Amino acid sequence: MDSTLIAIIFLVVLALFFDFLNGFHDAANSIATIVATRVLSPRYAVIWAAFFNFIAFAFFGLHVAGTIGKGIVDITQVDSCVIFGTLMGACSWNLITWYFGIPSSSSHALVGGLIGSALVKAGPGALVMKGIMKTVAFIIISPLVGMLLGLILGVVVYNLFARATPAKVDHIFRKGQLLSAAAYSLGHGGNDAQKTMGIITGLLFSAGYLGKEFHIPLWIVLSCHGAIALGTMSGGWRIVKTMGNKLYKLRPMDGFCAELGASLMLFGASAMGVPVSTTHTITGAIVGIGSLKRISAVKWGIAGQIVWAWILTIPAAALISAVCYKLVTLVF
Repeated sequence: MDSTLIAIIFLVVLALFFDFLNGFHDAANSIATIVATRVLSPRYAVIWAAFFNFIAFAFFGLHVAGTIGKGIVDITQVDSCVIFGTLMGACSWNLITWYFGIPSSSSHALVGGLIGSALVKAGPGALVMKGIMKTVAFIIISPLVGMLLGLILGVVVYNLFARATPAKVDHIFRKGQLLSAAAYSLGHGGNDAQKTMGIITGLLFSAGYLGKEFHIPLWIVLSCHGAIALGTMSGGWRIVKTMGNKLYKLRPMDGFCAELGASLMLFGASAMGVPVSTTHTITGAIVGIGSLKRISAVKWGIAGQIVWAWILTIPAAALISAVCYKLVTLVF
């Protein structure tokens, strides 16, 4: 077995580890509301979310994978060192934010990682600015749309059940949250797993293993969905606490509206091939439903900390990636 193939195998495994971390880190997004409202215990919640993470490949196209694979940096500049730097930057930032319980974006960590390595290798010319600007724009758009959808759904649901007893409302939405959490987990798996697919496919394509046409083999699709599902089952409980309780104290009705609003945003983004942050989307939806009750119900100090993490994610991951790329090229 030659050294190039060994490097490729190592990087594919590293990419799947990132995907696992993505599920682990973003498990909070999928299950925080359903755990916080005590509809499901953490153990059953992660199993529920992981199942829908895995089957998401049957519901969505692979547009997001195409964007990550060839729409952020010039595919001709992608090599093993670039992918190594990318994954190290993204994994490192994920672990740092997980340790501190900060719900940052795995997606944007990956994008930042790609940018950092590509810049060091080939300069600004290696960047596909159209894809980057679209991704950056959705850093703002996705939480705002999530917030708006959460707010609208909250208004509709509150009015529909205005005359119902609290016990009846609670009973209905405890069941409803099973559906909304499933929808959100589908959206999470459908958007987030595709980012790792794009990385692996870009690596194999640049190494000549996929022929002349950029396409995503089924084994990559299944392995990425499997990795993110396993990560979700492992759960990132530090972030669950932040998302489920610290930001806004959720009831089953609130959780239903937040999850459904966020899932609608994710479905739309996946259809358009935009790699959005599931973290940003669900956070926006939680803030939207929380502000419907009263503005002060949202703990804006916590929200501010989350926003700072969002702002720092791409540059921080890019910096770590650039350093790792430089180190690996010096060694090898």
